[in-house]
Amino acid sequence: MGRQALSSIALLLPLLTATANAASEAPRPRGVGPDFAKFYKDTASFVCINNPEIKLDISRINDDYCDCPDGSDEPGTAACSHISPLSPKQPSRFESSKINESQALPGFYCKNKGHIASYVPFTNVNDGVCDYELCCDGSDEWEGVGGTKCEDRCAKIGKEWKKQDEARQKSLSNANKRRKELVAEAERLKKEVEDRIQTLQTQIKAQEVKVEALTKTLAEVERSEKGKVVRSAGKGGKLGVLTSLAKDKVKELTESLRTVKEQRDASKSRIGELEAILTKFKEEYNPNFNDEGVKRAVKAWEDYAASRPAEEDNTARDRDVEDLLNLDSESAIKWDEFEADEESDVELLYKFEEYLPESLRTWVDEKLRALRITLIENGILADAHTDGPESKAVTDARDQLSSAQRELDNDRSELIKHQDDLIKDFGPDSIFRALKGSCVSQDSGEYTYEHCFLDKTTQKSKKGGGHTGMGNFARIEKIVVDDVLPANGEGLGSGERYALKYENGQHCWNGPNRSTMVVLACAEKDEIWKITEEEKCVYRMEVGTPAVCGVKEGQQTVPPTHNEL
Repeated sequence: MGRQALSSIALLLPLLTATANAASEAPRPRGVGPDFAKFYKDTASFVCINNPEIKLDISRINDDYCDCPDGSDEPGTAACSHISPLSPKQPSRFESSKINESQALPGFYCKNKGHIASYVPFTNVNDGVCDYELCCDGSDEWEGVGGTKCEDRCAKIGKEWKKQDEARQKSLSNANKRRKELVAEAERLKKEVEDRIQTLQTQIKAQEVKVEALTKTLAEVERSEKGKVVRSAGKGGKLGVLTSLAKDKVKELTESLRTVKEQRDASKSRIGELEAILTKFKEEYNPNFNDEGVKRAVKAWEDYAASRPAEEDNTARDRDVEDLLNLDSESAIKWDEFEADEESDVELLYKFEEYLPESLRTWVDEKLRALRITLIENGILADAHTDGPESKAVTDARDQLSSAQRELDNDRSELIKHQDDLIKDFGPDSIFRALKGSCVSQDSGEYTYEHCFLDKTTQKSKKGGGHTGMGNFARIEKIVVDDVLPANGEGLGSGERYALKYENGQHCWNGPNRSTMVVLACAEKDEIWKITEEEKCVYRMEVGTPAVCGVKEGQQTVPPTHNEL
């Protein structure tokens, strides 16, 4: 016998041994699942699973009488269903570890060959109803109560389930792919925030240095300007003072003349309109109409018109007035010539520097400026700059400092905003960062409901009008959901779920501010499944999204699909 043949036999031996052992084992009693077979191996007696002090003869298994307090002696009948907390409306598949404290078995075990084995609540056993969605092989109705005969449909149901499971797996694959894309996008957005924070921190350091330097520059410019000799309001000596006073007086008279001219023109216009009205009245009135009042008015107007002097041509005079009012005309007084014509006594004092050598002139100038600044700062000499507008040098320095300070404040505000954003809870893998602001909507009755991730929920009337705010995003929560998964598969089912809480929506008449709890479940795409008003103006919205697919520790969530089982 060759080595290859020996090797094949060695591989087959464990298989043959397992088959032989299986054949030698006693068959499990009706309704016992493989996870509990070890409790029913003894062919002579049976010990209650949760009450080992009670030992029964093997003949009392499935005798339709409840002998064990935990019901373990009746795995294939409904005799112990009264101690079962299960209901036919509850889910049919249970893990063997999830055993109720008062019940040893999760239910009646259906092998469902060709499909998926399942546990059925004991209340469903021999109740005269074929529970194909729970027990497709019909074994739960083995007694044929009322002539009920449940055919084995597992092959057909299993085939359909397999087809739908393939669709579910495909949907799950697409959802997981989409989730990976969202995680990558969330990481990219987070990296952008981190990079922006680093950039802002660098900018802020540089701007702080800049602001500090500009602050010193402004102080130096202001101090330097104090040392400069500034002309008084009259500029120069006595002639300069008189010139300044004359300039102010002429300006005042010019403004008065402008006002008088405007009033004259307005009055002249109104007189012209009135004369035109009276002239027309005289021409159109009926002299045969014996109204003494009208006749006296016409006679008065004729006397006024006869005594009115001929209108003079005042064009030249008006032109002269306009010329006086035009301060930029050639005939206008050139005040700068008079003001610059004479230097002030103080300026004459500084004039003597021109006769000194350059080195000595610089030294004297510095000393005089320093002396002037010292006198001003000690209140001995008045600062001529405080009585008038500040110099252009000071204004420019102040503007530069203000601009730099604004940039620094803006960057500090933006930095705080991004730092707060970085520590916010955006869910598992920060995935909701990628969905923030994206919206989904769903029609329901007279309204269209909209959910914008991490932003708001809104109710929009289909008949028009304003929108109703159902809440603004407050936080991400984890909640436990006990809902039954509908037959079509589109729902939450039971278990822990991520939820988005929206609060402080539009105030509800005679009630609270509107709020919405958005409960999330795995789906291939973002979509709203269901909207309910649990209390007055307190809403619950069920939303599917790939963002929460596979996020439960040790468990992979499958997106719901239409299920006819």
